[in-house]
Amino acid sequence: MDNNLDVTVMPSLNLAFIGDSVYEILVREHLCKLKVGKVGIMNKKKVDMVCCKAQAEAVKKILPVLTEEEQGVYRRGRNVAVNSASKSSSLADYHAATGLEALFGYLYLSGKESRCRELFSIITEE
Repeated sequence: MDNNLDVTVMPSLNLAFIGDSVYEILVREHLCKLKVGKVGIMNKKKVDMVCCKAQAEAVKKILPVLTEEEQGVYRRGRNVAVNSASKSSSLADYHAATGLEALFGYLYLSGKESRCRELFSIITEE
């Protein structure tokens, strides 16, 4: 990681860009640990967990435990102007998912991988 990288001024969509990958890696790791079946089955479950609607639901689980700083990052990501959203999701879900991805990108680039994992474990609690 670049030590000169100031994630506090990085555009929210850039944070979401990296956060999308961070979140997907956590999902893939989670599914492998669960031993849910063959790769095709895991891929279907992965797609279900990373879609806008699922990420919007995930946000609801972690909002109460976010710090003020994390809430600010989430809000900035959620409120970013977008030109389009997926045809299979609502604009509200798309914004919430973008906020979640921005948060995970921010935490990852800030060297707070353990916090990413902590929040992800809350998301995946039954």
